[in-house]
Amino acid sequence: MAIRIGVHAHNPWLHLLSRLDHLLDGIEVHRYADAARTGELLAAGVIDFGGAGSTSSLTAQAARLPVAYAAVSAPRPGYGALLVSGTGPVMTVADLRDRPVSLRVGSWQTHFLAKVLADAGLSYQDIEPRPAASEARFWLRDGVVSGWVAEGAELVEAERSGHFARLRGTAGIIADRSVFHTRASYAESDPEAVAAAVRALRETGRWAREHPVEAARLTVEAVGGSVDSWTTALKRLPWTLEPVTTEVVAEQRAAADVLYDAGFLVARVDPAAAVVPSLNRIVMAELEEVVA
Repeated sequence: MAIRIGVHAHNPWLHLLSRLDHLLDGIEVHRYADAARTGELLAAGVIDFGGAGSTSSLTAQAARLPVAYAAVSAPRPGYGALLVSGTGPVMTVADLRDRPVSLRVGSWQTHFLAKVLADAGLSYQDIEPRPAASEARFWLRDGVVSGWVAEGAELVEAERSGHFARLRGTAGIIADRSVFHTRASYAESDPEAVAAAVRALRETGRWAREHPVEAARLTVEAVGGSVDSWTTALKRLPWTLEPVTTEVVAEQRAAADVLYDAGFLVARVDPAAAVVPSLNRIVMAELEEVVA
């Protein structure tokens, strides 16, 4: 039986894999719109493998959904940033208090913004989160919102416009990895199938590094934007997979603490409980073979 991978527009890696027919042997594709539903779809058995940012798996754990880590990307220090108007009134993070900020609530952006605010002595509760939309750039330009967490081609285009200032990038704030997970029972019953999905992702990354313009064209077909901007954005991604190491677990534990303190998680969670040793050993061996 084929492994079912979940694909949504906000994970370029999974989207590109879904378009590369030569890598889909033994893989079925299930498309959905909201990345925050990844844990729910895994738990329900709709998909067997999915990916999102640092927040999604923690939200699923807090909701007691049986997710398990499969692999992660290398850190993505240039893919996202918190932008403000280039002409004020927000000049520092502290200036965001009681102001609206546009972001994809429930994604890695929530973790990033909560950490930025905490580092400035504020809380996620001190701002007004506005769910992101395609109009976010114009909201910020026109003063409808005071900050915007942008990523990908939207970040490239916004910074090229000259209308916005980068208040914080992800570098030095969070690792901002793509986090790929599966269902705990699936990890234990068929770890080889999960490893095969990881192998397909690894080859997708290799293809994307070698064909950045074609990767951008495939991305534009799904989410819009320009090929030029997406080529720049996708070149900022590492396209390298890593196993779930103690360092990754520590990063996720720190993220969980930030999100719980921010009032976003309903309970404290231990990311180590979402590591399945038998799966982890197989994935580590798979990825080490490439390094060797």
